[in-house]
Amino acid sequence: MKYTDVRNLIKNPYFTLQDIRIRGAVLFPSQLTLWKKQGLIDKVKRGIYVFNDRKDGIQKEEIAFLLYGPSYISSESILRKHGLIPEMVYGTTSVTTRTTRRFTNSFGAFIYHHVTPRLFFGYTAHTTPHGKYLLADPEKAMLDYLYLNQDSIDTIDDIDEIRINGERFLEVMDTDKLKEYACAFCSPKIDHLLDILCTYVHA
Repeated sequence: MKYTDVRNLIKNPYFTLQDIRIRGAVLFPSQLTLWKKQGLIDKVKRGIYVFNDRKDGIQKEEIAFLLYGPSYISSESILRKHGLIPEMVYGTTSVTTRTTRRFTNSFGAFIYHHVTPRLFFGYTAHTTPHGKYLLADPEKAMLDYLYLNQDSIDTIDDIDEIRINGERFLEVMDTDKLKEYACAFCSPKIDHLLDILCTYVHA
């Protein structure tokens, strides 16, 4: 199968080998290797490829969802997005019910942290012209961050080192939702950290 045939067959900017098979076409690994060397396609993960001349139409968030699911973007990535932490975030951080994983490709680094299935909630689905992705509510992203880093956070000084923007916190966070979400964790440690956090932002 020629590259132009594949490009005409697949309208999305990315494709999987399964996409090719369900359309009744045959594609050999050697062809993919050649097209990658020629700069026509790029591999984002084993079995997932993008057309290089369509890359500009892909959002990094949908790549995060495509790479490893089920997953939703959370923790530092969402806190930074809402201006709750000042530092630039390395990579895109997501939460998943699967094993913790990390991927790196031309779109950047993608980090996936495992949580138990009962904590996989508190996100909103967003659609794109080609797919979708899930973003955590800021309240859930904050709790996910505390949960994933609870071993290194215990005091108000530890909270201070995170450099949370208290003013933005009060603007962005729904306190009732934050408490409701925290209850679902059923964790005295998370309740403790949330109390410290609220004391910090109201100081």
